Amino acid sequence: MVINMREMNAFPLVALLLLAACGQDAAPTAVEVVAAEKAEQVSGKPAAEFDGTVSKVGSPFSISYKIIGTPVVGSPLAVQLRVSSSLPVQQAEISYSIPDDSSMVLHEAQPQSVAAEFADNERSLDQRVTIVPMREGRIYLNVAASAQAADGRTMTMMAIPIQVGQGGRRLQEEGELATDEDGEAIRVLTSE
Repeated sequence: MVINMREMNAFPLVALLLLAACGQDAAPTAVEVVAAEKAEQVSGKPAAEFDGTVSKVGSPFSISYKIIGTPVVGSPLAVQLRVSSSLPVQQAEISYSIPDDSSMVLHEAQPQSVAAEFADNERSLDQRVTIVPMREGRIYLNVAASAQAADGRTMTMMAIPIQVGQGGRRLQEEGELATDEDGEAIRVLTSE
Protein backbone atom coordinates (compact mmCIF):
# COMPACT_ATOMS: atom_id res chain seq x y z
CA MET A 1 0.00 0.00 0.00
CA VAL A 2 1.39 3.42 -0.98
CA ILE A 3 0.46 6.48 1.08
CA ASN A 4 1.45 9.94 -0.10
CA MET A 5 2.32 12.79 2.28
CA ARG A 6 -0.97 14.63 1.69
CA GLU A 7 -2.85 11.59 3.01
CA MET A 8 -0.49 11.36 6.01
CA ASN A 9 -1.14 15.02 6.94
CA ALA A 10 -4.91 14.47 6.78
CA PHE A 11 -4.82 11.36 9.00
CA PRO A 12 -4.77 13.18 12.41
CA LEU A 13 -7.67 15.41 11.34
CA VAL A 14 -9.70 12.40 10.14
CA ALA A 15 -8.98 10.57 13.41
CA LEU A 16 -10.17 13.57 15.44
CA LEU A 17 -13.35 13.83 13.37
CA LEU A 18 -14.04 10.10 13.77
CA LEU A 19 -13.56 10.31 17.54
CA ALA A 20 -15.92 13.27 17.72
CA ALA A 21 -18.50 11.43 15.59
CA CYS A 22 -18.35 8.39 17.90
CA GLY A 23 -19.49 10.49 20.84
CA GLN A 24 -16.10 10.96 22.50
CA ASP A 25 -16.57 14.21 24.40
CA ALA A 26 -12.87 14.45 25.31
CA ALA A 27 -11.70 14.76 21.70
CA PRO A 28 -11.35 18.37 20.52
CA THR A 29 -13.03 19.41 17.30
CA ALA A 30 -11.00 20.60 14.32
CA VAL A 31 -12.09 24.18 15.08
CA GLU A 32 -10.79 23.85 18.67
CA VAL A 33 -7.46 22.48 17.44
CA VAL A 34 -7.00 25.39 15.00
CA ALA A 35 -8.03 27.89 17.70
CA ALA A 36 -5.50 26.40 20.14
CA GLU A 37 -2.72 26.65 17.55
CA LYS A 38 -3.58 30.31 16.84
CA ALA A 39 -3.69 31.11 20.57
CA GLU A 40 -0.25 29.56 20.99
CA GLN A 41 1.13 31.70 18.15
CA VAL A 42 -0.45 34.90 19.53
CA SER A 43 0.70 34.21 23.11
CA GLY A 44 4.33 34.13 22.01
CA LYS A 45 4.96 30.74 23.58
CA PRO A 46 7.07 28.35 21.51
CA ALA A 47 5.21 25.85 19.37
CA ALA A 48 5.16 22.21 20.39
CA GLU A 49 7.39 21.19 17.49
CA PHE A 50 11.12 21.48 17.97
CA ASP A 51 13.87 21.42 15.35
CA GLY A 52 15.70 18.49 16.90
CA THR A 53 15.78 16.16 19.86
CA VAL A 54 18.54 14.01 21.25
CA SER A 55 17.77 11.07 23.48
CA LYS A 56 19.72 7.87 24.01
CA VAL A 57 18.49 4.69 25.66
CA GLY A 58 19.26 4.96 29.35
CA SER A 59 20.03 8.68 29.09
CA PRO A 60 18.76 10.70 32.06
CA PHE A 61 17.57 13.62 29.90
CA SER A 62 16.41 14.32 26.37
CA ILE A 63 16.99 17.81 25.01
CA SER A 64 14.89 19.38 22.25
CA TYR A 65 15.66 22.75 20.67
CA LYS A 66 14.06 25.36 18.43
CA ILE A 67 15.88 28.30 16.84
CA ILE A 68 13.78 31.47 17.34
CA GLY A 69 14.33 33.91 14.47
CA THR A 70 16.93 34.08 11.71
CA PRO A 71 20.60 33.75 12.68
CA VAL A 72 22.49 36.92 11.65
CA VAL A 73 26.12 37.74 12.44
CA GLY A 74 26.32 40.20 15.35
CA SER A 75 22.62 39.98 16.31
CA PRO A 76 21.29 38.19 19.40
CA LEU A 77 19.57 34.88 18.65
CA ALA A 78 17.30 32.95 21.01
CA VAL A 79 17.31 29.16 21.22
CA GLN A 80 14.32 27.59 22.99
CA LEU A 81 15.18 24.39 24.87
CA ARG A 82 12.93 21.71 26.31
CA VAL A 83 14.70 19.40 28.76
CA SER A 84 12.79 16.22 29.61
CA SER A 85 13.87 13.94 32.45
CA SER A 86 13.56 10.17 32.56
CA LEU A 87 14.44 10.27 36.28
CA PRO A 88 12.31 11.52 39.17
CA VAL A 89 14.43 14.62 39.84
CA GLN A 90 13.21 17.98 41.15
CA GLN A 91 16.07 20.13 39.87
CA ALA A 92 18.47 20.14 36.93
CA GLU A 93 21.45 22.27 36.07
CA ILE A 94 21.47 23.45 32.46
CA SER A 95 24.85 24.71 31.26
CA TYR A 96 26.02 26.15 27.96
CA SER A 97 29.46 26.07 26.36
CA ILE A 98 30.87 27.22 23.05
CA PRO A 99 33.51 24.97 21.45
CA ASP A 100 34.82 27.71 19.10
CA ASP A 101 35.04 31.20 20.64
CA SER A 102 35.35 32.77 17.18
CA SER A 103 31.97 31.34 16.10
CA MET A 104 29.67 32.85 18.76
CA VAL A 105 29.44 34.28 22.25
CA LEU A 106 26.79 34.08 24.93
CA HIS A 107 24.72 37.26 25.17
CA GLU A 108 26.00 39.55 27.93
CA ALA A 109 22.86 38.94 30.04
CA GLN A 110 22.97 35.14 29.53
CA PRO A 111 24.41 33.12 32.43
CA GLN A 112 26.65 30.18 31.53
CA SER A 113 24.59 27.82 33.70
CA VAL A 114 21.11 27.86 35.21
CA ALA A 115 19.61 25.79 38.04
CA ALA A 116 16.05 25.01 36.94
CA GLU A 117 13.32 23.25 38.88
CA PHE A 118 10.74 20.89 37.44
CA ALA A 119 7.14 21.82 38.25
CA ASP A 120 5.14 19.36 40.33
CA ASN A 121 4.11 16.30 38.30
CA GLU A 122 6.09 17.55 35.30
CA ARG A 123 8.93 15.72 33.57
CA SER A 124 10.04 18.57 31.30
CA LEU A 125 11.06 22.20 31.62
CA ASP A 126 11.64 24.98 29.12
CA GLN A 127 14.68 27.25 29.02
CA ARG A 128 15.74 29.96 26.59
CA VAL A 129 19.38 30.74 25.87
CA THR A 130 20.55 33.80 23.92
CA ILE A 131 23.71 33.74 21.83
CA VAL A 132 25.34 36.16 19.37
CA PRO A 133 26.77 34.55 16.18
CA MET A 134 30.18 35.99 15.24
CA ARG A 135 30.62 34.44 11.78
CA GLU A 136 28.67 32.82 8.97
CA GLY A 137 28.51 29.06 8.45
CA ARG A 138 27.56 26.22 10.75
CA ILE A 139 28.21 26.91 14.42
CA TYR A 140 27.48 24.77 17.49
CA LEU A 141 26.18 25.48 20.97
CA ASN A 142 26.83 22.73 23.53
CA VAL A 143 24.05 22.21 26.07
CA ALA A 144 24.43 19.95 29.12
CA ALA A 145 21.68 18.92 31.53
CA SER A 146 22.78 17.34 34.81
CA ALA A 147 21.20 16.35 38.10
CA GLN A 148 22.11 14.64 41.33
CA ALA A 149 20.87 11.04 41.36
CA ALA A 150 21.05 8.34 44.03
CA ASP A 151 24.23 6.86 42.54
CA GLY A 152 25.99 10.15 41.73
CA ARG A 153 25.75 13.00 39.25
CA THR A 154 24.15 12.13 35.91
CA MET A 155 24.38 14.18 32.70
CA THR A 156 23.27 14.42 29.07
CA MET A 157 25.07 16.70 26.61
CA MET A 158 24.25 17.68 23.02
CA ALA A 159 25.57 20.02 20.36
CA ILE A 160 22.95 22.25 18.74
CA PRO A 161 23.79 23.09 15.11
CA ILE A 162 22.99 26.66 14.02
CA GLN A 163 23.31 27.71 10.36
CA VAL A 164 24.25 31.39 10.03
CA GLY A 165 23.97 32.87 6.52
CA GLN A 166 23.52 31.02 3.26
CA GLY A 167 26.55 28.81 2.86
CA GLY A 168 28.80 26.72 4.99
CA ARG A 169 32.29 27.50 6.04
CA ARG A 170 34.71 27.68 3.14
CA LEU A 171 37.53 25.18 3.25
CA GLN A 172 40.96 26.53 2.48
CA GLU A 173 42.92 24.06 0.41
CA GLU A 174 46.56 23.65 1.32
CA GLY A 175 49.46 22.34 -0.76
CA GLU A 176 49.65 21.58 -4.48
CA LEU A 177 47.52 19.21 -6.52
CA ALA A 178 49.55 16.37 -8.06
CA THR A 179 49.17 12.81 -9.39
CA ASP A 180 50.65 9.71 -7.77
CA GLU A 181 52.15 6.67 -9.61
CA ASP A 182 48.68 5.07 -9.93
CA GLY A 183 47.24 8.18 -11.62
CA GLU A 184 45.21 9.21 -8.56
CA ALA A 185 44.94 12.89 -7.65
CA ILE A 186 46.73 13.76 -4.41
CA ARG A 187 47.53 16.94 -2.55
CA VAL A 188 51.20 17.49 -1.70
CA LEU A 189 51.76 19.60 1.39
CA THR A 190 54.77 21.86 1.53
CA SER A 191 56.44 23.49 4.52
CA GLU A 192 55.57 26.99 3.28
